[in-house]
Amino acid sequence: MTQNLSHIIAHCYVNIPFADFDKYEHIVSQYRINPEIGLDGDAVYRFSRQDFLDRSRFLHDKGLSCTLHAPFHDLLPGAQDQYILQAVRDKLRRCFNLIEIFKPRSVVCHLGYLDCIHSYDQDQWLATSLETWRELLGVAAQHETPIMFENTYENGPRVLKAILSALDSPYARFCLDAGHLLAFAHVGLDDWLATLGEWLGQLHLHDNHGFRDDHLPVGKGDFDFPALFSYLKSRDIKPIITLEPRSEGDLWDSLNALDRFSIFDHK
Repeated sequence: MTQNLSHIIAHCYVNIPFADFDKYEHIVSQYRINPEIGLDGDAVYRFSRQDFLDRSRFLHDKGLSCTLHAPFHDLLPGAQDQYILQAVRDKLRRCFNLIEIFKPRSVVCHLGYLDCIHSYDQDQWLATSLETWRELLGVAAQHETPIMFENTYENGPRVLKAILSALDSPYARFCLDAGHLLAFAHVGLDDWLATLGEWLGQLHLHDNHGFRDDHLPVGKGDFDFPALFSYLKSRDIKPIITLEPRSEGDLWDSLNALDRFSIFDHK
Protein backbone atom coordinates (compact mmCIF):
# COMPACT_ATOMS: atom_id res chain seq x y z
CA MET A 1 0.00 0.00 0.00
CA THR A 2 2.74 2.43 0.94
CA GLN A 3 4.59 1.75 -2.31
CA ASN A 4 1.43 2.56 -4.26
CA LEU A 5 1.19 5.87 -2.43
CA SER A 6 4.83 6.88 -2.81
CA HIS A 7 4.09 9.21 -5.74
CA ILE A 8 1.52 11.02 -3.58
CA ILE A 9 3.74 11.17 -0.49
CA ALA A 10 6.47 12.76 -2.62
CA HIS A 11 4.13 15.62 -3.56
CA CYS A 12 2.82 16.30 -0.04
CA TYR A 13 3.95 17.79 3.23
CA VAL A 14 2.73 16.58 6.62
CA ASN A 15 2.48 18.75 9.69
CA ILE A 16 4.90 17.78 12.47
CA PRO A 17 5.59 20.01 15.49
CA PHE A 18 9.30 20.60 15.89
CA ALA A 19 9.04 19.71 19.58
CA ASP A 20 7.65 16.27 18.65
CA PHE A 21 9.93 15.52 15.70
CA ASP A 22 11.89 12.82 17.53
CA LYS A 23 8.64 10.88 17.96
CA TYR A 24 8.00 10.84 14.21
CA GLU A 25 11.55 10.69 12.88
CA HIS A 26 11.31 6.98 12.02
CA ILE A 27 8.11 7.54 10.03
CA VAL A 28 9.64 10.48 8.19
CA SER A 29 12.69 8.41 7.36
CA GLN A 30 10.90 5.17 6.48
CA TYR A 31 8.24 6.69 4.21
CA ARG A 32 10.24 9.70 3.01
CA ILE A 33 7.73 12.22 4.32
CA ASN A 34 8.38 15.90 3.73
CA PRO A 35 7.40 17.69 6.94
CA GLU A 36 5.69 20.99 7.54
CA ILE A 37 7.56 21.91 10.70
CA GLY A 38 5.36 23.55 13.31
CA LEU A 39 7.05 26.19 15.45
CA ASP A 40 4.28 27.01 17.87
CA GLY A 41 4.44 26.88 21.64
CA ASP A 42 7.87 27.79 22.97
CA ALA A 43 9.85 26.04 20.21
CA VAL A 44 11.60 29.16 18.92
CA TYR A 45 12.78 29.93 22.46
CA ARG A 46 13.40 26.46 23.89
CA PHE A 47 15.52 24.97 21.12
CA SER A 48 18.98 26.14 20.17
CA ARG A 49 20.27 27.10 16.77
CA GLN A 50 22.22 23.85 16.81
CA ASP A 51 19.00 21.89 17.39
CA PHE A 52 17.50 23.45 14.27
CA LEU A 53 20.71 22.90 12.29
CA ASP A 54 20.76 19.23 13.28
CA ARG A 55 17.18 18.72 12.14
CA SER A 56 17.83 20.54 8.89
CA ARG A 57 20.86 18.35 8.24
CA PHE A 58 18.78 15.23 8.89
CA LEU A 59 16.25 16.30 6.24
CA HIS A 60 19.00 17.24 3.79
CA ASP A 61 20.74 13.89 4.25
CA LYS A 62 17.45 12.10 3.56
CA GLY A 63 16.83 14.17 0.43
CA LEU A 64 13.67 15.68 1.93
CA SER A 65 12.35 19.22 1.83
CA CYS A 66 10.13 21.06 4.28
CA THR A 67 7.81 23.96 4.83
CA LEU A 68 7.58 25.94 8.08
CA HIS A 69 4.46 26.84 10.01
CA ALA A 70 5.02 30.03 11.97
CA PRO A 71 3.83 30.39 15.58
CA PHE A 72 0.20 31.45 15.84
CA HIS A 73 -1.35 30.59 19.22
CA ASP A 74 -1.93 33.77 21.26
CA LEU A 75 -0.23 35.89 18.57
CA LEU A 76 -1.81 39.10 17.29
CA PRO A 77 0.33 40.60 14.50
CA GLY A 78 -2.06 43.57 14.39
CA ALA A 79 -2.14 44.13 18.17
CA GLN A 80 -2.74 47.67 19.40
CA ASP A 81 -0.98 47.13 22.74
CA GLN A 82 2.64 48.01 21.93
CA TYR A 83 4.11 45.64 24.52
CA ILE A 84 2.12 42.70 23.16
CA LEU A 85 2.97 43.71 19.60
CA GLN A 86 6.67 43.80 20.45
CA ALA A 87 6.50 40.26 21.86
CA VAL A 88 4.56 39.01 18.81
CA ARG A 89 7.04 40.50 16.37
CA ASP A 90 10.00 39.12 18.31
CA LYS A 91 8.55 35.61 18.19
CA LEU A 92 7.83 35.83 14.48
CA ARG A 93 11.32 37.19 13.77
CA ARG A 94 12.81 34.17 15.52
CA CYS A 95 10.79 31.95 13.21
CA PHE A 96 11.77 33.81 10.05
CA ASN A 97 15.43 33.69 11.08
CA LEU A 98 15.16 29.92 10.60
CA ILE A 99 14.52 30.29 6.87
CA GLU A 100 18.25 30.39 6.21
CA ILE A 101 18.65 27.11 8.10
CA PHE A 102 15.74 25.08 6.72
CA LYS A 103 15.40 26.68 3.27
CA PRO A 104 11.68 25.86 3.33
CA ARG A 105 9.41 25.99 0.30
CA SER A 106 7.10 28.29 2.24
CA VAL A 107 6.33 29.78 5.65
CA VAL A 108 2.66 29.50 6.62
CA CYS A 109 1.32 32.34 8.78
CA HIS A 110 -1.96 33.29 10.45
CA LEU A 111 -3.28 36.85 10.45
CA GLY A 112 -4.82 36.56 13.91
CA TYR A 113 -7.91 38.41 12.69
CA LEU A 114 -11.19 38.09 14.59
CA ASP A 115 -14.09 39.91 13.01
CA CYS A 116 -15.92 40.22 16.33
CA ILE A 117 -13.00 42.25 17.70
CA HIS A 118 -10.98 43.81 14.90
CA SER A 119 -13.78 44.91 12.57
CA TYR A 120 -14.53 47.85 14.89
CA ASP A 121 -11.21 49.50 14.00
CA GLN A 122 -10.19 47.55 10.95
CA ASP A 123 -8.14 50.33 9.38
CA GLN A 124 -5.86 50.50 12.40
CA TRP A 125 -5.63 46.72 12.60
CA LEU A 126 -4.73 46.57 8.91
CA ALA A 127 -2.07 49.29 9.19
CA THR A 128 -0.39 47.60 12.18
CA SER A 129 -0.59 44.16 10.57
CA LEU A 130 0.95 45.40 7.35
CA GLU A 131 3.84 46.93 9.27
CA THR A 132 4.44 43.56 10.92
CA TRP A 133 4.23 41.58 7.69
CA ARG A 134 6.25 43.96 5.51
CA GLU A 135 9.28 43.50 7.75
CA LEU A 136 8.94 39.72 7.68
CA LEU A 137 8.19 39.67 3.96
CA GLY A 138 11.51 41.42 3.42
CA VAL A 139 13.29 38.54 5.17
CA ALA A 140 11.34 35.91 3.24
CA ALA A 141 11.92 37.61 -0.11
CA GLN A 142 15.68 37.66 0.45
CA HIS A 143 15.53 33.86 0.49
CA GLU A 144 12.89 33.67 -2.27
CA THR A 145 10.58 31.94 0.19
CA PRO A 146 6.88 32.82 -0.01
CA ILE A 147 4.75 33.61 3.01
CA MET A 148 1.47 31.71 2.76
CA PHE A 149 -1.29 33.51 4.65
CA GLU A 150 -3.73 30.90 5.92
CA ASN A 151 -7.43 31.44 6.51
CA THR A 152 -8.32 30.62 10.09
CA TYR A 153 -11.29 32.32 11.77
CA GLU A 154 -11.99 34.84 8.99
CA ASN A 155 -15.68 34.93 7.99
CA GLY A 156 -14.75 35.40 4.34
CA PRO A 157 -11.86 36.27 2.04
CA ARG A 158 -12.13 40.08 2.31
CA VAL A 159 -9.43 40.65 4.97
CA LEU A 160 -6.96 38.28 3.36
CA LYS A 161 -7.48 40.04 0.05
CA ALA A 162 -6.78 43.40 1.71
CA ILE A 163 -3.49 42.10 3.13
CA LEU A 164 -2.36 40.40 -0.07
CA SER A 165 -3.31 43.35 -2.28
CA ALA A 166 -1.48 45.80 -0.03
CA LEU A 167 1.67 43.67 0.20
CA ASP A 168 1.62 43.23 -3.59
CA SER A 169 4.49 40.75 -3.73
CA PRO A 170 5.08 37.42 -5.47
CA TYR A 171 6.24 36.22 -2.05
CA ALA A 172 2.90 36.97 -0.36
CA ARG A 173 0.47 34.16 -1.21
CA PHE A 174 -2.66 32.44 0.09
CA CYS A 175 -2.87 29.09 1.89
CA LEU A 176 -6.41 27.73 1.67
CA ASP A 177 -7.19 25.67 4.76
CA ALA A 178 -10.10 23.43 3.83
CA GLY A 179 -11.08 22.52 7.37
CA HIS A 180 -11.03 26.10 8.63
CA LEU A 181 -13.11 27.26 5.67
CA LEU A 182 -15.79 24.67 6.38
CA ALA A 183 -15.84 25.17 10.15
CA PHE A 184 -15.52 28.96 10.46
CA ALA A 185 -16.28 30.80 7.22
CA HIS A 186 -19.68 32.26 6.40
CA VAL A 187 -19.23 32.02 2.63
CA GLY A 188 -18.49 28.98 0.51
CA LEU A 189 -15.51 27.66 -1.40
CA ASP A 190 -16.55 29.34 -4.68
CA ASP A 191 -16.36 32.80 -3.09
CA TRP A 192 -12.92 32.12 -1.61
CA LEU A 193 -11.54 30.87 -4.89
CA ALA A 194 -13.08 33.69 -6.91
CA THR A 195 -11.58 36.28 -4.56
CA LEU A 196 -8.19 34.75 -3.73
CA GLY A 197 -7.52 32.28 -6.53
CA GLU A 198 -4.85 34.48 -8.09
CA TRP A 199 -2.81 34.25 -4.88
CA LEU A 200 -3.40 30.56 -4.17
CA GLY A 201 -0.09 28.87 -3.44
CA GLN A 202 -0.73 26.24 -0.78
CA LEU A 203 -3.44 23.98 0.64
CA HIS A 204 -3.96 22.64 4.15
CA LEU A 205 -6.10 19.56 3.77
CA HIS A 206 -8.23 18.07 6.53
CA ASP A 207 -11.97 17.67 7.02
CA ASN A 208 -14.86 18.17 9.43
CA HIS A 209 -18.66 18.35 9.49
CA GLY A 210 -18.94 22.14 9.55
CA PHE A 211 -19.23 22.58 13.31
CA ARG A 212 -15.70 22.47 14.69
CA ASP A 213 -12.10 22.08 13.55
CA ASP A 214 -11.97 18.29 13.95
CA HIS A 215 -9.01 17.63 11.61
CA LEU A 216 -10.63 14.51 10.19
CA PRO A 217 -8.91 12.72 7.31
CA VAL A 218 -9.63 14.01 3.82
CA GLY A 219 -13.03 12.76 2.67
CA LYS A 220 -14.27 11.82 6.16
CA GLY A 221 -16.28 15.04 6.58
CA ASP A 222 -18.33 17.40 4.43
CA PHE A 223 -15.76 19.52 2.59
CA ASP A 224 -16.23 19.54 -1.18
CA PHE A 225 -12.81 18.24 -2.20
CA PRO A 226 -13.91 17.26 -5.74
CA ALA A 227 -14.87 20.89 -6.42
CA LEU A 228 -11.51 22.15 -5.11
CA PHE A 229 -9.46 19.64 -7.09
CA SER A 230 -11.53 20.28 -10.22
CA TYR A 231 -10.79 24.00 -9.86
CA LEU A 232 -7.06 23.33 -9.58
CA LYS A 233 -6.97 21.02 -12.59
CA SER A 234 -9.06 23.31 -14.78
CA ARG A 235 -6.62 26.17 -14.17
CA ASP A 236 -3.45 24.06 -14.01
CA ILE A 237 -2.70 25.35 -10.50
CA LYS A 238 -0.21 23.21 -8.58
CA PRO A 239 -0.11 24.47 -5.00
CA ILE A 240 2.00 23.10 -2.20
CA ILE A 241 -0.15 20.54 -0.38
CA THR A 242 0.06 19.93 3.36
CA LEU A 243 -1.88 17.23 5.18
CA GLU A 244 -2.77 17.86 8.82
CA PRO A 245 -3.67 14.48 10.37
CA ARG A 246 -4.10 13.87 14.07
CA SER A 247 -2.70 10.32 13.91
CA GLU A 248 -0.70 8.04 11.65
CA GLY A 249 -3.88 6.20 10.71
CA ASP A 250 -5.48 9.49 9.68
CA LEU A 251 -2.45 10.21 7.50
CA TRP A 252 -2.89 6.99 5.54
CA ASP A 253 -6.62 7.65 5.21
CA SER A 254 -5.90 11.08 3.73
CA LEU A 255 -3.24 9.76 1.37
CA ASN A 256 -5.60 7.06 0.15
CA ALA A 257 -8.29 9.69 -0.38
CA LEU A 258 -5.92 11.76 -2.53
CA ASP A 259 -5.20 8.61 -4.50
CA ARG A 260 -8.93 8.10 -5.11
CA PHE A 261 -9.33 11.73 -6.16
CA SER A 262 -6.43 11.27 -8.65
CA ILE A 263 -5.22 14.76 -7.80
CA PHE A 264 -1.66 14.09 -8.95
CA ASP A 265 -2.48 12.29 -12.18
CA HIS A 266 -1.98 15.54 -14.13
CA LYS A 267 1.57 16.07 -12.81
